[in-house]
Amino acid sequence: MTVTTEMTPVPTARKIDTGKQRQARIVGGLLIALAVLVLFVFAPDAPGAATFRLSRPTDPWVVPNLVIPAGPFTYAIAALLAFLGVRQFLRGGVRWTSISLGFGLALLVAAFLVWATTGKAFSLTGMLQATVVRAVPIALGGLAGVLSERVAVVNIAIEGMLLAGAFAGALAGSVLGGVGGLFAAVAIGGLFGFILAALVVTYRMDQIIAGVVINLFVLGLTSYVSSQVFQEYRHLNNAPVFRSIKIPLLGDIPVIGPVFFNQNLFVYGAVIMVLVATYYLFYTRTGLRARAVGEHPKAADTLGINVYRVRYINVTLAGMVAGFGGAWFTLGSVGRFDEGMTGGRGYIGLAAMIFGRWHPVGALMAALVFGFADSLQQKLALLQTPIPSEFLAMAPYIATIIVVAGLIGRARAPAADGEAYVKE
Repeated sequence: MTVTTEMTPVPTARKIDTGKQRQARIVGGLLIALAVLVLFVFAPDAPGAATFRLSRPTDPWVVPNLVIPAGPFTYAIAALLAFLGVRQFLRGGVRWTSISLGFGLALLVAAFLVWATTGKAFSLTGMLQATVVRAVPIALGGLAGVLSERVAVVNIAIEGMLLAGAFAGALAGSVLGGVGGLFAAVAIGGLFGFILAALVVTYRMDQIIAGVVINLFVLGLTSYVSSQVFQEYRHLNNAPVFRSIKIPLLGDIPVIGPVFFNQNLFVYGAVIMVLVATYYLFYTRTGLRARAVGEHPKAADTLGINVYRVRYINVTLAGMVAGFGGAWFTLGSVGRFDEGMTGGRGYIGLAAMIFGRWHPVGALMAALVFGFADSLQQKLALLQTPIPSEFLAMAPYIATIIVVAGLIGRARAPAADGEAYVKE
């Protein structure tokens, strides 16, 4: 008796190479298009010079202003973009495609900054410092998403957790002080993380619906209290704000010092949490088990890993991280709670998580991109450039779409992401 078997076709090296060449050519064409844009849009309107202030008069070490002649600089940027584009057509692999595209976008931003600042001046150090500050809630929201989705729980409720943390921080901070408000924000975020875990792990509720329910519940509750209670009892919405902590010597370094070493508790906390989460997920046995639950929960269960407990722990930790990020809005910024003050930062955190390829450090880098766009948007409004600043705010989302679409490599979520697990 003859037995025939059907073999699943395996992609050949030729097909893989063809795909890489196609990606390289697409990116090369995009870089050449950017070179044409810089040459014909930015260069003709750049006869003067752009001035960037690198320090303030009160700084211990005053650095001279950076003055860039707009015309030669813009032509040089166009030439570099064209060179990168042509190079991608000739010899571009996936690794070099990502690097070339990232470098090309950075060059485009530099050309745009010089063009927008020609004949004017603004503080580059101040903008970079604002970038780091504005990236904090996005980075913490993205980290909360990483901790959840690494164990295959889609955390749409990050926005609600941020808002709950902001509310708890303002209320408890007004009564107990800044430290008390911070602990309350972390605790309430952890509580909503535990609730989300109970809904999706124990009761196997649809993860998207569970997250939306938490978001709507927190939004409605905080809006009611803000409008009905805080308006009458204003002393319950007057929390202290954590001031900047300047690290001796390092904080005096020009440009770098104010940006990285003269920030408040939330900036330092975000960096520490990202480093700890990276070590936990990729360098510990517990983190390996968590990632195994996210990739193949049934196989992890057969090895003796309690899938339910791992998911409960990670989602609760994600809620605590989000609660800490929510406290930034009140205890780290304005000292009071306003209705819907998170402004969708939780959803932006999810975009940062995808852009960062489900990695804590990647989410932090993506958050800095979003923070830079937000900070630059505010600067452009002050500089009164002819291009609406809202267009710049679209750039990080377009970059996220490019990453998800696989143009510069595949951004792959954990294999079991969003799937409920039923123990047999």
